[in-house]
Amino acid sequence: MAGEINEGSVPAYYREVYEAIRCRADERVQVEVFQRLLQRTDLSKTVLGQIAEHVDATDGFLSKLSFYKALALIALAQQGKQPSPKLLENCIQELPKPQLGEPRELRALRMQPAQEDVLMMSQTLDKLLARDTVQVELIPEKKGLFLKHVEYQVTSQRYKISVYRRYSDFDVFHEVLLQRFAYRVVPALPPKRMLKGVLTSISEREFIEGRRRALGRFINLVARHPFFSEDELVKTFLTFSGSDVQTKLRDAYKKMGDEFMTNRIATQAKEYLPADIQTQFSTSRELIRNIHNSFLKLRDRAEKMAERSKENATDLLMFGKELSTLGSDASPLPSLASSQSTWGTLRQSLKSLSVEFAVLSDKAAQQGRREEDDVVEKLNLFLDLLQSYRDLCERHEKGVLHEHQRALHKYSVMKRQMMSATVQPKEQASVEQLESRIVQQENAIQTMELRNYFSLFCLHQETQLIFTYLPITSHILGAFVNSQVQGHREMGEVWTELQPKLGCLFGGNNGLKPSI
Repeated sequence: MAGEINEGSVPAYYREVYEAIRCRADERVQVEVFQRLLQRTDLSKTVLGQIAEHVDATDGFLSKLSFYKALALIALAQQGKQPSPKLLENCIQELPKPQLGEPRELRALRMQPAQEDVLMMSQTLDKLLARDTVQVELIPEKKGLFLKHVEYQVTSQRYKISVYRRYSDFDVFHEVLLQRFAYRVVPALPPKRMLKGVLTSISEREFIEGRRRALGRFINLVARHPFFSEDELVKTFLTFSGSDVQTKLRDAYKKMGDEFMTNRIATQAKEYLPADIQTQFSTSRELIRNIHNSFLKLRDRAEKMAERSKENATDLLMFGKELSTLGSDASPLPSLASSQSTWGTLRQSLKSLSVEFAVLSDKAAQQGRREEDDVVEKLNLFLDLLQSYRDLCERHEKGVLHEHQRALHKYSVMKRQMMSATVQPKEQASVEQLESRIVQQENAIQTMELRNYFSLFCLHQETQLIFTYLPITSHILGAFVNSQVQGHREMGEVWTELQPKLGCLFGGNNGLKPSI
């Protein structure tokens, strides 16, 4: 900064204005608030532009010293002088006073933090989906006759890179992500192995494919999360191509610690929470629980429809094969059969129909895959997110609150011991040791209280994330309708082509409705 402003030489008025409009969470001034302040100066747009040009702002904020410099430039401009850092150097010892009115009146310029900045997430579904799309493809490695290891090629559109990961890599990544973001929605991983009893209903190949899809949903939800997506852990998992990604992930977490340790407003979360946060949380939780239950039913129905399309494909193929078998039967007809000549001709024609039915079967199978990939998969993605929200609510109640209650109980026991120690004469060293432990416990309780408020703060943001994802319903319905339109159109075309081919089988349109 040209002509560096020394905080010690700053006039009292500067400090008062700064205190009136600075952020409550830290020692900076929001650019939006500063711009509102500029509007009060009655200076021309050109001059305001010049002032803004000479003021340093990073990440939407002005530092304290940048703000003091801006006040000095405003004062110079109000005196009719050119607001430049060069001119400021001459009056650095005695900074001019800007005309902005009473500092206490300026408080109204400050944005209300609880509603407008930190607590609220200004995201749209399109923005979240545009953050990244990650493909998870299977690379089976065969050893002997059995599948021993499964490796995945993980390709991030954002980082334009492919890396190779085993299930155990996903497992460690999930573990450190949960440690780092204990107060956020971290989706669950699919099971590593087939559960007992599942073997009877699905094959190993189907299980591996289902797990691949679930890992894909997991990593996409993580890569699109507003906070995870910018974290070093996620970048490491998606881009690190060294030999030991697990050690790299664990080391990265050890350096950073959990979110409470690194989030700049973690210890002030209580300030940002609305007074009725518990009521809001209970209402949202109940609503999201109902949404979750409805989406589970929708997914089950969509799965049944996809299954039926696949069964339809099998039935059409078998129907065609049976017609072919019937047509291929070369057994001589008995002389008694009056329709001998007609059946002979008909039998020949039936042989070729299996080809048409094979095409119909193929179209029905494609329809089943579309329903599975476009509809069921989107439903499963949203269900994974909803389930992770329910898991988060349980973690909040069983984790932070439970730990807090245990700490309070331990503290009360220690206090009783202390009182007992002061009544009965005991060794000084043991009393001092007890006092030290009580102080430690008090600090632990204070930290837990702060963590509890931060947990509630994160819950509030994660609830907003769920509502941001809700418009995915229209994506799902669109995919469902499109799959049906495309499927019925393609099947209809094959049936329509088949119709005239049957004409030769029936004399005088027998068995076929005349064309309209």
